[in-house]
Amino acid sequence: MRQFAVLALMWLCAFAAVAAPRIGVVTMQPGEIFFERFGHNAILVADPVAGTATSYNFGYFDPTEADFISRFVRGDMRYQLAALPLQQDLAYYREVGRGVSLQWLDLDDAQAQALADALAENARPENAHYRYDYFLDNCSTRVRDALDRVLDGGLRRQMGGSQGSTFRSESTRLASPDFWMRLGFDIGLGRAADQPLSIWSEAFVPMRLAAALRHTRNTGGRPLVAEEIELLPHRLRPEPPEMPQRWWPWLLAGIALGAGLRWLGIHRPRIAAAIALPAWTLAGLVGALMLFIWFGTEHRFGWANYNLLLLNPLAWALLPGGWQVLRGRSPGRWFGIVLTILVVLATLGLFTHGMQLRPQQNLHWIVLLLPIHLGLMLGLRRRQQPARR
Repeated sequence: MRQFAVLALMWLCAFAAVAAPRIGVVTMQPGEIFFERFGHNAILVADPVAGTATSYNFGYFDPTEADFISRFVRGDMRYQLAALPLQQDLAYYREVGRGVSLQWLDLDDAQAQALADALAENARPENAHYRYDYFLDNCSTRVRDALDRVLDGGLRRQMGGSQGSTFRSESTRLASPDFWMRLGFDIGLGRAADQPLSIWSEAFVPMRLAAALRHTRNTGGRPLVAEEIELLPHRLRPEPPEMPQRWWPWLLAGIALGAGLRWLGIHRPRIAAAIALPAWTLAGLVGALMLFIWFGTEHRFGWANYNLLLLNPLAWALLPGGWQVLRGRSPGRWFGIVLTILVVLATLGLFTHGMQLRPQQNLHWIVLLLPIHLGLMLGLRRRQQPARR
């Protein structure tokens, strides 16, 4: 009888060990569509008893919601956690050629079960939605935070160093295959996007989180990643590398363009006006958009953007005078005043950049646009009399 009890206890212990779920982090490489540029990830829960592999994916949203577009514009987006079979989750990535890797984690049974239970509860319809933030609360930070909770904060404690990256540098790097997307991030992000990130904050990028997990240990002191395997090969362009931002080519371009516009303003004012009119229109539009982001939306990393000193709606005040120059007439007294104000604002941008300990990383835009503003001012502000024919 005693032997039977011992055998039964051993069987129960073995069953408990087998029954504990296995936890992994699934990382998807960047895709070609703009909202796929940053990659993606999910938490995999493999249940050996039920024989299921469930992907807990925090990246789902419903574009058919009645207020989806208005929420997107305001920066008040709603995402949700979806639980679905791993193979179903992988089907799309297999189809489009995005690589997928899996990191099996070395968690103890209690931690693995606690995480599986928490994810199942979180995936319930009444709990699944959350307010999405590109940098602070996205699909990858949700994975990171879920792991940190079962490790009693151990993940965050081990990810406190910094590699010198910023939200801007990571955004422009990953968006670089798409010229317009990269340009939008570079112009539209304000100073808040240029604070150095810890490895913890850097994990808003799924690939950065996967890299950090390789150097992390569990609560028992063992490497957290027990095994890493490739689920799907990556058939698209690889993740863009880090590229240093050099300002001097922008300065050379700015000097050349500014000098050219000054010469045209003096000798061929109509040509200069024909070039400047669409530029002023665009500058005013970009400036108005930056003001709207600052005062009309929750896109906090676009607030207080110093590029407003270079591109602002004041440029629209030059359009009537520029049209007069194009017609060979005097642009009026205010035309020269506004040109001078734009130069003063751009110069102020250069001054404030040099005075700040951690300035907004827009020096390349300053040295490009300041000479252009200056060249137009020097070439066109004296056109008070009709141009000679």
